[in-house]
Amino acid sequence: MNEAVTHGGPDSGPAVRWDFSSNANVRLQPATLMQTLAETDRSAYPDPSYVALRSTLAAASACTPGQIVPTSGSSEGIRRLTLAAMLHGVREVWVPHPGYGDYAAAANALGLAVRPWIDAPQALAEVPERARSTPVLWWLCEPCNPTGASLPTAFWQALQTVQAQGLPLIVAIDRAYEPLRLIGANPVPDEVTNACWQLWSPNKSCGLTGVRAGWMQSPQISHTPWGATAAQLDQLAPSWVLSAEGVSLLSQWHGPVVQTWLAESRQQLAQWQATQAQVLSELGWTHRPGSVTPFMLSRPPLRSPSQLPQLLAALRARGIKLRDASSFGLPGWVRWRAHEPAAGRALCLALRDIEVAA
Repeated sequence: MNEAVTHGGPDSGPAVRWDFSSNANVRLQPATLMQTLAETDRSAYPDPSYVALRSTLAAASACTPGQIVPTSGSSEGIRRLTLAAMLHGVREVWVPHPGYGDYAAAANALGLAVRPWIDAPQALAEVPERARSTPVLWWLCEPCNPTGASLPTAFWQALQTVQAQGLPLIVAIDRAYEPLRLIGANPVPDEVTNACWQLWSPNKSCGLTGVRAGWMQSPQISHTPWGATAAQLDQLAPSWVLSAEGVSLLSQWHGPVVQTWLAESRQQLAQWQATQAQVLSELGWTHRPGSVTPFMLSRPPLRSPSQLPQLLAALRARGIKLRDASSFGLPGWVRWRAHEPAAGRALCLALRDIEVAA
């Protein structure tokens, strides 16, 4: 099933010189963080219970250590939470469309029904009634991949009312891109997060996606009338699900060095994104509005969406990769991330050259 899911980042071809296809932060990591990872003891297993790490993450997340479930990244967490939901009676999974493909892939692998939703307020109006007849797992992504958009405060307030009904409804929020929010503030109120599962994977924000590390934060016990618990999610994990390097990364994540660097990254990425979007606009590209993240969706000026693979292949031959959004159900669109100026210039020059031959 993994092969059916399309991702950005490296592929099976030659090395990519300028990769716009991943959502990860492209800025150079803090030297102290890289030194910590380099000095990680790989000769022994990490603590299989992750006691110290759970305490560190819980203190920074204003929850209890018992609510922290270490994962080897959000994709692994998505698979495990979907399995737990099935074991608790879920037979239907609602996934955002467009959205990250692993939500549906995890459900399909278990034979669960998948229901894509496009409009969040409309889904909010339909999910409660559906959950009265069958347990439901509902995936939300805040901010959303691939659009970079954020759901309004009113939606989250309305969700809080639905959660208070105590329905057989597991709400899971993918927070992978919250640390890379460039515009506005986190719109999700504490009352909602207390009743939801949250998935965090700071390796994207650190630009270290090769270090598979993350965690899930379970709902508070008092807000969980139905569904799996953190302890049950732990039981479904393989031994040492998080590597020694993953423990090191997560242990450094909330520290002042990384957080200061991350704040500087947001400022730099916002500038790079604005510049790149302007250049693409001048080349006739159309941008989908609403992104609050360093990645966004854009449509090149092609006569037909069917020409997009040709354009992307020509760019790939020049060592430049963009993310085809067709797998998100958006043919003719691409997703790209903010990149350093040299990458932007290389993309601009390549597009001007390819446009002549198109």
